[in-house]
Amino acid sequence: MADIEKTFIMIKPDAVRDRKTGLIIDRIERSGLTIEKMEKCELDEELVKVHYAHLADKPFFADLVGFMTSGPVVKMVVSGLSAVGKMRTLMGATDPQVAAPGTIRGDFAVDVNANIIHGSDSLENAAIEIERFFG
Repeated sequence: MADIEKTFIMIKPDAVRDRKTGLIIDRIERSGLTIEKMEKCELDEELVKVHYAHLADKPFFADLVGFMTSGPVVKMVVSGLSAVGKMRTLMGATDPQVAAPGTIRGDFAVDVNANIIHGSDSLENAAIEIERFFG
């Protein structure tokens, strides 16, 4: 039997700007997962740099920081059976050009650099990210 897990999810500025937030939240809730916490906010540069520190040596890092601070995001703690894996499947591949139809990225995203949603990739990272964004 799968365990109840918590994961961190963030709807990125492009999805908020394009009014996709409600559609994404609906998909999360219809999947059987529970949104325990949710807040719309703007991220500061320092927090974004910490969150994406593993990409700091990439040529696109400055653009990523600029994108993530370009407008509000919606951050969430989502829970349920196998929440991390279930959300990863629901989101689809990072590159929306190869994300399957029916996934959030496959249906709503157009660019790998602005792919509308972030989700923790492991239970360990979920715990770190939940603490980072919700304290």
